Amino acid sequence: AKEGMLLKNGDTIETGAKSQAIYVIGKDAFFQRDNTTVNFASGAAADVMRVLTGKILSVFGKGQRTIQTSTATIGIRGTGCYIEDEPALPRSKPVGAGDTPLKPTKSSRTYFCLCYGTVELTPTAMPQQKETYSTKHHDHPLYIHDDPTMATCMVAAPVSNHSDIELALLESLVGRQPPFPSEYWRTY
Repeated sequence: AKEGMLLKNGDTIETGAKSQAIYVIGKDAFFQRDNTTVNFASGAAADVMRVLTGKILSVFGKGQRTIQTSTATIGIRGTGCYIEDEPALPRSKPVGAGDTPLKPTKSSRTYFCLCYGTVELTPTAMPQQKETYSTKHHDHPLYIHDDPTMATCMVAAPVSNHSDIELALLESLVGRQPPFPSEYWRTY
């Protein structure tokens, strides 16, 4: 990829170690961190973004979009959000006779911060725990686990690894400002 390269729905963007990418697709802007793979669907599903692995800060214009991670389907509307997706990893060594083949070493986990806006969040492991909520300034960050044995797969988390300055940068790329004043900007 080169600076100025055209990105569009249907593309997959992958960053390697010690790399990052900032890009715009339509009215949406993204700050993709290292070791991250994101796919943007095309055609009838053009409003779908798949975070396959990694970390991404996103701001979205008006309209509905869907984000798919390893642990949840996230419906958003005019939103800023930060995601760190950690898919389950298969065992790194051969499985013994009593073990289940390809048993994961851990379940998948996604960190999700709705920085501002409205979301309908449906955990894959427990769709009956679907939540719809709005935030104004990082009010309800969560870890979403893909473990149906947990009492709840959505657990409160601290705000981390993204900043209001980064959100302001992304919004400026699409001619907008974050919905909170600059005196509230923080780094987490």
